[in-house]
Amino acid sequence: MRISILDAATLGADLDLSGFSKFGEVIVHQATAPLQIAKHLEGAEVAVLNKVKLFAEQLSEAPSLKLICIAATGFDNVDLDYCRDHGIAVCNVVGYSTQCVAQVTLSMALSLITHLPEYHEQVRSGAYTEKGIPNSLTPAYHEIYGKTWGIVGFGNIGRKVGQVADALGCRVLVNKRTPISDWTCVDLETICRESDILSIHTPLNDSTRSLLDERHIAMLKRNAIVINVARGAVTDEAALARALEEGRIGGLGVDVYSVEPMPQEHPFQRILNRPNVCFTPHMAWGGYETRVRLLEEMQQNIQAFLLGKRRNRVD
Repeated sequence: MRISILDAATLGADLDLSGFSKFGEVIVHQATAPLQIAKHLEGAEVAVLNKVKLFAEQLSEAPSLKLICIAATGFDNVDLDYCRDHGIAVCNVVGYSTQCVAQVTLSMALSLITHLPEYHEQVRSGAYTEKGIPNSLTPAYHEIYGKTWGIVGFGNIGRKVGQVADALGCRVLVNKRTPISDWTCVDLETICRESDILSIHTPLNDSTRSLLDERHIAMLKRNAIVINVARGAVTDEAALARALEEGRIGGLGVDVYSVEPMPQEHPFQRILNRPNVCFTPHMAWGGYETRVRLLEEMQQNIQAFLLGKRRNRVD
Protein backbone atom coordinates (compact mmCIF):
# COMPACT_ATOMS: atom_id res chain seq x y z
CA MET A 1 0.00 0.00 0.00
CA ARG A 2 1.24 3.47 -0.86
CA ILE A 3 0.38 6.34 1.46
CA SER A 4 0.90 9.89 0.25
CA ILE A 5 1.09 12.65 2.88
CA LEU A 6 0.26 15.76 0.88
CA ASP A 7 1.04 18.68 3.21
CA ALA A 8 3.26 17.51 6.04
CA ALA A 9 4.52 21.06 6.69
CA THR A 10 1.08 22.00 8.06
CA LEU A 11 1.40 19.33 10.76
CA GLY A 12 4.61 20.75 12.19
CA ALA A 13 8.25 19.78 11.74
CA ASP A 14 8.45 18.36 15.27
CA LEU A 15 6.23 15.32 14.64
CA ASP A 16 7.36 11.78 13.85
CA LEU A 17 5.48 10.52 10.80
CA SER A 18 7.14 7.11 10.76
CA GLY A 19 4.11 5.46 12.36
CA PHE A 20 2.38 5.42 8.99
CA SER A 21 5.07 3.14 7.58
CA LYS A 22 3.59 0.09 9.32
CA PHE A 23 0.82 0.20 6.71
CA GLY A 24 3.07 0.37 3.66
CA GLU A 25 5.21 2.74 1.62
CA VAL A 26 4.97 6.35 2.81
CA ILE A 27 5.76 9.29 0.59
CA VAL A 28 5.96 12.61 2.40
CA HIS A 29 5.33 15.86 0.56
CA GLN A 30 5.85 19.00 2.61
CA ALA A 31 3.32 20.85 0.46
CA THR A 32 1.14 20.12 -2.56
CA ALA A 33 0.03 22.85 -4.94
CA PRO A 34 -3.19 22.28 -6.94
CA LEU A 35 -1.25 21.41 -10.10
CA GLN A 36 0.87 18.89 -8.17
CA ILE A 37 -2.01 16.84 -6.77
CA ALA A 38 -2.20 14.32 -9.61
CA LYS A 39 1.54 13.66 -9.47
CA HIS A 40 1.65 13.43 -5.66
CA LEU A 41 -1.27 10.99 -5.63
CA GLU A 42 0.06 8.82 -8.45
CA GLY A 43 -0.27 5.20 -7.35
CA ALA A 44 -1.42 6.19 -3.86
CA GLU A 45 -4.21 4.22 -2.19
CA VAL A 46 -4.28 6.45 0.90
CA ALA A 47 -4.05 10.24 1.00
CA VAL A 48 -3.25 12.00 4.26
CA LEU A 49 -3.96 15.70 4.14
CA ASN A 50 -4.73 18.72 6.25
CA LYS A 51 -5.45 21.79 4.14
CA VAL A 52 -5.16 20.47 0.57
CA LYS A 53 -8.44 20.65 -1.33
CA LEU A 54 -9.56 17.49 -3.13
CA PHE A 55 -12.58 18.18 -5.32
CA ALA A 56 -13.93 16.25 -8.29
CA GLU A 57 -11.36 17.62 -10.73
CA GLN A 58 -8.44 16.51 -8.56
CA LEU A 59 -9.99 13.23 -7.41
CA SER A 60 -10.69 12.15 -10.98
CA GLU A 61 -6.91 12.16 -11.53
CA ALA A 62 -6.29 9.70 -8.67
CA PRO A 63 -7.84 6.42 -9.84
CA SER A 64 -6.01 4.25 -7.29
CA LEU A 65 -7.21 6.25 -4.28
CA LYS A 66 -9.25 4.26 -1.75
CA LEU A 67 -9.01 6.26 1.47
CA ILE A 68 -8.65 9.93 2.39
CA CYS A 69 -7.52 10.70 5.94
CA ILE A 70 -8.16 14.32 6.90
CA ALA A 71 -5.97 15.70 9.66
CA ALA A 72 -8.83 17.80 11.01
CA THR A 73 -12.41 17.68 12.18
CA GLY A 74 -13.75 19.81 9.34
CA PHE A 75 -14.02 18.17 5.93
CA ASP A 76 -15.24 20.99 3.67
CA ASN A 77 -12.02 20.65 1.64
CA VAL A 78 -13.03 17.23 0.24
CA ASP A 79 -15.83 16.52 -2.25
CA LEU A 80 -17.81 13.91 -0.32
CA ASP A 81 -20.38 13.39 -3.09
CA TYR A 82 -17.63 12.42 -5.53
CA CYS A 83 -16.07 10.11 -2.94
CA ARG A 84 -19.38 8.37 -2.24
CA ASP A 85 -20.05 7.91 -5.95
CA HIS A 86 -16.57 6.45 -6.56
CA GLY A 87 -16.14 4.31 -3.47
CA ILE A 88 -13.48 6.44 -1.77
CA ALA A 89 -13.64 6.29 2.02
CA VAL A 90 -13.12 9.56 3.91
CA CYS A 91 -12.17 9.84 7.59
CA ASN A 92 -11.79 12.87 9.79
CA VAL A 93 -10.72 13.11 13.44
CA VAL A 94 -13.27 14.24 16.00
CA GLY A 95 -12.54 15.77 19.39
CA TYR A 96 -8.75 15.72 19.21
CA SER A 97 -8.36 19.52 19.49
CA THR A 98 -11.12 20.37 21.97
CA GLN A 99 -8.83 21.24 24.88
CA CYS A 100 -6.37 23.17 22.73
CA VAL A 101 -8.88 25.33 20.84
CA ALA A 102 -10.74 26.10 24.07
CA GLN A 103 -7.41 27.12 25.64
CA VAL A 104 -6.57 29.51 22.79
CA THR A 105 -10.12 30.93 22.81
CA LEU A 106 -9.77 31.69 26.51
CA SER A 107 -6.27 33.11 25.99
CA MET A 108 -7.54 35.51 23.33
CA ALA A 109 -10.46 36.63 25.46
CA LEU A 110 -8.31 37.22 28.54
CA SER A 111 -5.58 39.00 26.59
CA LEU A 112 -8.06 41.35 24.92
CA ILE A 113 -10.13 42.11 28.00
CA THR A 114 -7.03 42.59 30.20
CA HIS A 115 -4.88 44.46 27.60
CA LEU A 116 -1.89 42.28 28.50
CA PRO A 117 0.18 43.11 25.36
CA GLU A 118 -0.13 46.85 26.11
CA TYR A 119 0.91 46.43 29.74
CA HIS A 120 3.82 44.23 28.70
CA GLU A 121 4.91 46.89 26.22
CA GLN A 122 4.95 49.54 28.97
CA VAL A 123 7.51 47.46 30.87
CA ARG A 124 9.45 46.29 27.80
CA SER A 125 9.84 49.79 26.39
CA GLY A 126 11.06 51.26 29.67
CA ALA A 127 8.03 53.55 29.99
CA TYR A 128 7.05 51.99 33.32
CA THR A 129 10.53 52.50 34.78
CA GLU A 130 10.84 56.06 33.48
CA LYS A 131 7.40 57.10 34.76
CA GLY A 132 8.48 56.61 38.37
CA ILE A 133 5.06 55.51 39.60
CA PRO A 134 4.78 52.06 41.23
CA ASN A 135 1.90 50.91 39.04
CA SER A 136 0.04 51.66 35.84
CA LEU A 137 -3.69 51.19 35.34
CA THR A 138 -4.06 52.62 31.85
CA PRO A 139 -5.64 51.40 29.68
CA ALA A 140 -8.47 50.45 32.01
CA TYR A 141 -9.21 46.74 31.99
CA HIS A 142 -12.17 44.75 33.22
CA GLU A 143 -12.97 41.63 35.18
CA ILE A 144 -14.34 38.74 33.16
CA TYR A 145 -16.44 37.71 36.16
CA GLY A 146 -20.08 38.61 35.65
CA LYS A 147 -19.73 39.24 31.91
CA THR A 148 -21.99 37.54 29.37
CA TRP A 149 -20.12 35.08 27.13
CA GLY A 150 -22.04 34.09 24.01
CA ILE A 151 -21.09 30.89 22.19
CA VAL A 152 -22.14 30.27 18.58
CA GLY A 153 -21.83 26.57 17.79
CA PHE A 154 -21.93 24.16 20.70
CA GLY A 155 -20.12 21.01 19.71
CA ASN A 156 -17.20 19.61 21.69
CA ILE A 157 -15.20 22.85 21.53
CA GLY A 158 -18.10 25.20 22.18
CA ARG A 159 -19.21 23.14 25.18
CA LYS A 160 -15.69 23.15 26.65
CA VAL A 161 -15.49 26.94 26.23
CA GLY A 162 -18.87 27.20 27.94
CA GLN A 163 -17.65 25.13 30.87
CA VAL A 164 -14.55 27.30 31.26
CA ALA A 165 -16.54 30.54 30.96
CA ASP A 166 -19.01 29.29 33.55
CA ALA A 167 -16.16 28.38 35.90
CA LEU A 168 -14.84 31.95 35.59
CA GLY A 169 -18.20 33.34 36.65
CA CYS A 170 -19.58 34.33 33.27
CA ARG A 171 -23.21 34.16 32.26
CA VAL A 172 -23.14 31.79 29.30
CA LEU A 173 -25.53 32.07 26.35
CA VAL A 174 -25.57 29.42 23.62
CA ASN A 175 -26.69 29.53 20.02
CA LYS A 176 -27.02 26.11 18.42
CA ARG A 177 -29.20 24.55 15.77
CA THR A 178 -30.94 22.22 18.23
CA PRO A 179 -31.46 23.85 21.66
CA ILE A 180 -30.65 21.83 24.78
CA SER A 181 -32.11 22.09 28.25
CA ASP A 182 -28.98 22.28 30.41
CA TRP A 183 -27.67 25.55 28.89
CA THR A 184 -29.39 28.87 28.15
CA CYS A 185 -30.03 28.72 24.41
CA VAL A 186 -31.05 31.85 22.50
CA ASP A 187 -31.34 33.00 18.90
CA LEU A 188 -28.45 34.68 17.10
CA GLU A 189 -29.95 38.15 17.44
CA THR A 190 -30.20 37.83 21.23
CA ILE A 191 -26.70 36.47 21.59
CA CYS A 192 -25.30 39.36 19.53
CA ARG A 193 -27.16 42.01 21.54
CA GLU A 194 -26.31 40.63 24.99
CA SER A 195 -22.77 39.21 24.73
CA ASP A 196 -19.73 40.96 26.15
CA ILE A 197 -17.60 38.19 24.63
CA LEU A 198 -18.83 36.32 21.56
CA SER A 199 -16.86 33.26 20.43
CA ILE A 200 -17.63 31.29 17.28
CA HIS A 201 -17.15 27.52 17.07
CA THR A 202 -19.52 26.44 14.32
CA PRO A 203 -18.46 24.37 11.28
CA LEU A 204 -18.55 25.96 7.83
CA ASN A 205 -21.42 24.85 5.62
CA ASP A 206 -24.10 26.44 3.46
CA SER A 207 -26.17 27.46 6.49
CA THR A 208 -23.28 29.01 8.44
CA ARG A 209 -21.43 30.85 5.66
CA SER A 210 -21.41 34.57 6.61
CA LEU A 211 -23.50 33.68 9.66
CA LEU A 212 -22.13 36.69 11.55
CA ASP A 213 -22.96 39.18 8.81
CA GLU A 214 -23.10 42.96 8.76
CA ARG A 215 -26.64 43.02 10.17
CA HIS A 216 -25.69 40.89 13.18
CA ILE A 217 -22.40 42.72 13.70
CA ALA A 218 -24.41 45.96 13.96
CA MET A 219 -26.28 44.43 16.93
CA LEU A 220 -23.12 43.90 19.00
CA LYS A 221 -22.29 45.99 22.05
CA ARG A 222 -19.72 48.73 21.46
CA ASN A 223 -17.34 47.06 23.91
CA ALA A 224 -17.99 43.48 22.74
CA ILE A 225 -15.05 41.20 22.04
CA VAL A 226 -15.52 38.87 19.05
CA ILE A 227 -13.43 35.71 18.73
CA ASN A 228 -13.48 33.43 15.68
CA VAL A 229 -11.63 30.12 15.93
CA ALA A 230 -14.02 28.24 13.61
CA ARG A 231 -13.68 29.10 9.92
CA GLY A 232 -13.01 32.52 8.43
CA ALA A 233 -15.99 32.41 6.10
CA VAL A 234 -18.56 32.05 8.90
CA THR A 235 -18.15 35.81 9.41
CA ASP A 236 -18.23 38.83 7.12
CA GLU A 237 -14.58 39.73 7.58
CA ALA A 238 -14.83 43.12 5.86
CA ALA A 239 -17.76 44.09 8.09
CA LEU A 240 -15.84 43.03 11.21
CA ALA A 241 -12.84 45.14 10.16
CA ARG A 242 -15.08 48.18 9.59
CA ALA A 243 -16.82 47.70 12.93
CA LEU A 244 -13.47 47.67 14.73
CA GLU A 245 -12.16 50.67 12.79
CA GLU A 246 -15.30 52.65 13.60
CA GLY A 247 -15.27 51.72 17.29
CA ARG A 248 -18.48 49.71 17.07
CA ILE A 249 -16.89 46.67 18.77
CA GLY A 250 -14.33 46.56 21.53
CA GLY A 251 -11.94 43.88 20.32
CA LEU A 252 -11.36 41.16 17.76
CA GLY A 253 -9.53 37.85 18.10
CA VAL A 254 -9.20 35.69 14.97
CA ASP A 255 -7.29 32.49 14.21
CA VAL A 256 -8.96 31.57 10.90
CA TYR A 257 -9.43 33.37 7.60
CA SER A 258 -11.54 32.88 4.49
CA VAL A 259 -8.29 32.68 2.51
CA GLU A 260 -5.24 31.20 4.22
CA PRO A 261 -2.65 32.44 4.66
CA MET A 262 -4.22 35.91 4.97
CA PRO A 263 -3.50 37.73 1.69
CA GLN A 264 -2.18 41.28 1.48
CA GLU A 265 -5.56 42.56 0.30
CA HIS A 266 -7.46 41.04 3.22
CA PRO A 267 -9.50 43.64 5.18
CA PHE A 268 -7.83 42.59 8.44
CA GLN A 269 -4.50 43.86 7.10
CA ARG A 270 -5.78 47.40 7.76
CA ILE A 271 -6.20 46.77 11.48
CA LEU A 272 -3.21 44.53 12.26
CA ASN A 273 -1.44 47.12 14.41
CA ARG A 274 -4.38 48.16 16.54
CA PRO A 275 -4.06 47.33 20.23
CA ASN A 276 -7.51 45.74 20.48
CA VAL A 277 -6.89 42.90 18.01
CA CYS A 278 -5.29 39.49 18.38
CA PHE A 279 -4.64 37.67 15.11
CA THR A 280 -2.98 34.25 15.06
CA PRO A 281 -1.95 32.04 12.09
CA HIS A 282 -4.53 29.21 12.33
CA MET A 283 -2.68 27.67 15.26
CA ALA A 284 -5.44 27.17 17.82
CA TRP A 285 -5.82 23.48 16.94
CA GLY A 286 -2.12 22.64 17.02
CA GLY A 287 -0.60 22.21 20.48
CA TYR A 288 2.11 19.56 20.45
CA GLU A 289 0.10 17.02 22.45
CA THR A 290 -2.89 17.76 20.23
CA ARG A 291 -0.99 16.97 17.05
CA VAL A 292 0.45 13.76 18.47
CA ARG A 293 -3.10 12.72 19.33
CA LEU A 294 -4.17 13.62 15.79
CA LEU A 295 -1.55 11.36 14.20
CA GLU A 296 -2.49 8.47 16.46
CA GLU A 297 -6.16 8.86 15.55
CA MET A 298 -5.42 8.92 11.82
CA GLN A 299 -3.34 5.77 12.09
CA GLN A 300 -6.21 4.08 13.90
CA ASN A 301 -8.51 5.21 11.09
CA ILE A 302 -6.26 3.53 8.53
CA GLN A 303 -6.06 0.36 10.62
CA ALA A 304 -9.85 0.22 10.91
CA PHE A 305 -10.25 0.70 7.16
CA LEU A 306 -7.85 -2.14 6.41
CA LEU A 307 -9.89 -4.38 8.74
CA GLY A 308 -13.09 -3.47 6.93
CA LYS A 309 -14.42 -1.38 9.81
CA ARG A 310 -15.91 2.13 9.78
CA ARG A 311 -14.15 4.57 12.10
CA ASN A 312 -14.55 8.35 11.94
CA ARG A 313 -16.07 7.98 8.49
CA VAL A 314 -17.78 11.03 6.99
CA ASP A 315 -18.45 9.64 3.49
